[in-house]
Amino acid sequence: MIEVRELTKRYRGAVAVDGLSFVVKPGSVTGFLGPNGAGKSTTMRVLLGLDAPTSGTALVNGRRYGELTGPMFEVGALLDPGAVHGGRSAFMHLYCLARTNGIGRRRVADVLEQVGLAGVARKRVHGFSLGMKQRLGIAVALLGDPGVLMFDEPVNGLDPDGVRWIRELMRSLAAQGRTVLISSHLMSEMQLTADRLVIVGRGRLIEDTTVAELAQRFRLGVLVRSPLAAELTGVLTAAGAEVVPDPGGGLSVHGMEVARIGDLAAAQGIPVHEVTPRSASLEDAYLALTAADVEYRAGAR
Repeated sequence: MIEVRELTKRYRGAVAVDGLSFVVKPGSVTGFLGPNGAGKSTTMRVLLGLDAPTSGTALVNGRRYGELTGPMFEVGALLDPGAVHGGRSAFMHLYCLARTNGIGRRRVADVLEQVGLAGVARKRVHGFSLGMKQRLGIAVALLGDPGVLMFDEPVNGLDPDGVRWIRELMRSLAAQGRTVLISSHLMSEMQLTADRLVIVGRGRLIEDTTVAELAQRFRLGVLVRSPLAAELTGVLTAAGAEVVPDPGGGLSVHGMEVARIGDLAAAQGIPVHEVTPRSASLEDAYLALTAADVEYRAGAR
């Protein structure tokens, strides 16, 4: 798994990561979220041995990246899809990496097929679109069939079909028992993909929670629709709920669970056409949590 313990990273006078601690366990997709400059990419770079920590530790499977004897077989990562020699073909880019780790041509062909690049395997990378380079970078991450995977903004440049493919790939990797960490600014996609969330701001931990727990915390009540709205309002209010008309029609009920609403309506013979619990979107919850930690904020004209 991934373990970050009291990690601090300073660049001259700037603090990029400030005493950050979290754990990413196998079997789930963890979204790594935060505003620009929050320290997400720096944390990943330290985990991969590209930057040295000022203090604290960043471990993969209990060891620093430099101590791994077969790193490609333990951890795969995509940080920069453009970090590839443009004159090489997709196949040769992967094959050169494979040779350094004793991986055969068959595995190279397999991952190219898996990411949808088999048809352009012999084409030079300099002619690839950003989405194709993203797919190639993901192929590199998968090459050693590692148990730990880290991706920094993996859906950049992908069309809707590619975004869905990435989502399904991430969830299937987690379902296989792998550890999957994804840094992203696309809250709508994280809401569909992630199981857990690590939210940071100014290099510090803001939240380490599940998507379900965050949705529960930012609940917006229950939407109820009934042809006998007035009668139902009286019943629910008498039972202690707060009931107000919903702007979109129906009733907005606060302070009462779905099951209790249904039971009360059934006991009084009141028909109910809809009972829907509602929460703020992940984007709204994220913005509320990180409002004080945004470093780059546009001014109003």
